[in-house]
Amino acid sequence: MTDKKSDARSAAIAAGIILLVATAVLYLMPNVIVWLGNISPWLGTGFGVLVILAFFFVFWLRARYQRRNGS
Repeated sequence: MTDKKSDARSAAIAAGIILLVATAVLYLMPNVIVWLGNISPWLGTGFGVLVILAFFFVFWLRARYQRRNGS
């Protein structure tokens, strides 16, 4: 059996890493969208949609992992 304190720490570290990466990506996203939009408006729009979907996809995967492992 795993230690509850260790599980809580692991979850906090994972949440912190996800938050830092999401903050960095969302901070840089407008500049990347404008840059890609100069090439093609569809490319800029597609990138924005993919970034937002990836944000939710990460949390969906994390919830699925936790359900599977009974956490």
